[in-house]
Amino acid sequence: MPSHTSSTSFLVIRHGESEWNAQRRWQGQADPPLTDLGRTQAHAAVEKLGSFDLLASSDLQRARTTAEIIGHRLGIELLPADQRLRETDVGEWQGLTVEEIEAAYPGYLERHERPPNFESNESVIGRFTAALADLSEVCPGGQVLVVAHAGVLRVMRRALGMSDPRIPNLGGCTFTFHHRPSGSDLIPGDIVELVDHGAISEAL
Repeated sequence: MPSHTSSTSFLVIRHGESEWNAQRRWQGQADPPLTDLGRTQAHAAVEKLGSFDLLASSDLQRARTTAEIIGHRLGIELLPADQRLRETDVGEWQGLTVEEIEAAYPGYLERHERPPNFESNESVIGRFTAALADLSEVCPGGQVLVVAHAGVLRVMRRALGMSDPRIPNLGGCTFTFHHRPSGSDLIPGDIVELVDHGAISEAL
């Protein structure tokens, strides 16, 4: 832990469209690849990104491939994949559409209930915060880009008292990690959207 106060700035973004995104299936920690549209989204996002000192990602290929595209285009060092940045494990709902979930678990979505093996918010918050804390120690005072997942971002924003909007592919949120001699704080910031989804869809 640094002996002085330091702050690391993060932009955490959702990966490009995956094959299961296109099929509107809950992914969790399943590992479907990006679609061609997802790759196009990753390339388009580069036009809106500034400079970063480091690039990190989940080990799931939809996030990792997005990060590889961005890192190559921007010339940023891509760190080894980090399982702690994975999407929430959705348990029994993995691979199901909303309609299939409603049929098998009537009313659960409306009541915000989850099946028995759905990962707890506490687990998501703990691993994601630990990952950002480690990155902040690697890059104190720097700017870090992280490619992760919408579900994890939404859990973190709710936990930190922020609004919980739907996050599109290549959308995300800023965070600041403050290290102080007395402890550390993770502060959420603005929602960002890096691509014009309508324009990309029309161009394909």
